[in-house]
Amino acid sequence: MTAEPKKKIKEGFIGQKMIVLPPNIKKQITNNALINGFYLTAIGYYPKAAYHDRERRSGSSEYILLYCIDGEGYVYLNDENHILKPNTFFIIPRNIAHRYKSSETNPWSIYWVHFSGLNSQLIYERSLDNGQPVVQSVPYDSNRIKLYEQMYAVLEHSYHEKEMEIVNINLLSFISSLVYYKQTNPVDYDNDFVSNSIAYMKKHLDKKFEVMHLARQQGISASHYLRLFKQKTGSSPINYFNLLKIQSSCQYLYFTDRSIKEICSDLGFDDPYYFSRLFTKLIGMSPSRYRKTHKR
Repeated sequence: MTAEPKKKIKEGFIGQKMIVLPPNIKKQITNNALINGFYLTAIGYYPKAAYHDRERRSGSSEYILLYCIDGEGYVYLNDENHILKPNTFFIIPRNIAHRYKSSETNPWSIYWVHFSGLNSQLIYERSLDNGQPVVQSVPYDSNRIKLYEQMYAVLEHSYHEKEMEIVNINLLSFISSLVYYKQTNPVDYDNDFVSNSIAYMKKHLDKKFEVMHLARQQGISASHYLRLFKQKTGSSPINYFNLLKIQSSCQYLYFTDRSIKEICSDLGFDDPYYFSRLFTKLIGMSPSRYRKTHKR
């Protein structure tokens, strides 16, 4: 871990917020089946935290989330220096020596949470990139901050059972808004070849495409296109295209009175028997049975 001259102020920042749950409350949480899988042990907000510098040579028994909204700071972990800037976060693993500190010239403002529980490791693992902890960027969201403020306000008011339950339910939402941002906002990220190709497929469900056409449409070779598509979806492009068609046919069967033959034509299938076999394979029942079972 990098050794540097330290001018430490552990706590005491103007406007700071900090709550550490007492041991008896943490014990009550661990006996509550509703929230013992993932729960908060400490929470805080340090604005413009000049000289904030914390080192734990033996690590912490809990995971630590640092969410920076302003300024700059650093996390030293496993001999690596991770830089936090506005709208980035980092989760420090438990039981690992670490140090984190604010920039002296551009001090950070951070929301931080210590969390634990039976599922805490699973949530932490979802934040990793190729198995490694990394700084991740997320757009600022006022609703995320409101969620934090609600958690803090409830904790200031009471540590009673229901209050602790809603705090920890909201904690999962708060951390999920960071860890799962990419998955809950796919439009912000889906600008790659595969995502563009899938969007193209959805606009042309009445067509029949070969891999060469789809690759050419994206301006890449067929072999490269096949490899990228398989890596992202786990499926071949044609199988994925057929699945989109079958999903669309379910809508036709449910919402319209069009015949199966007409639906086949609308979705680019020349052979109704092939369509029926494919539908049965993917949906688990024939098109006629699906309509009879689900159509009102």
